[in-house]
Amino acid sequence: MEEVIIAEQDIVNAICLFMSDKKEIAPDAVRVELIYDDDYGFSAEVYVDGRMQVLVESSIIEAVRFWLDTAVQVDPYAASLRLELDPQEGIIMLYQA
Repeated sequence: MEEVIIAEQDIVNAICLFMSDKKEIAPDAVRVELIYDDDYGFSAEVYVDGRMQVLVESSIIEAVRFWLDTAVQVDPYAASLRLELDPQEGIIMLYQA
């Protein structure tokens, strides 16, 4: 099984695409900040129309699965997805098909 790294910017793009689909707005109207906390793990602060919403790790994975399906045309459920904190790359996702 090959392991592919999904870069931090692609995770942000995935969340923008996912939220724009849910809120029926343009993807560039969504702002995202990825966060890692030793106590709480991974999350994302998402800003839409001046309001902030926090996505937990499972919602970030759901957004990346949506992105894989719609933008990359890869079967999103045939893969194992795992968020990791990389010292050089920041927050990344490992995709194992």
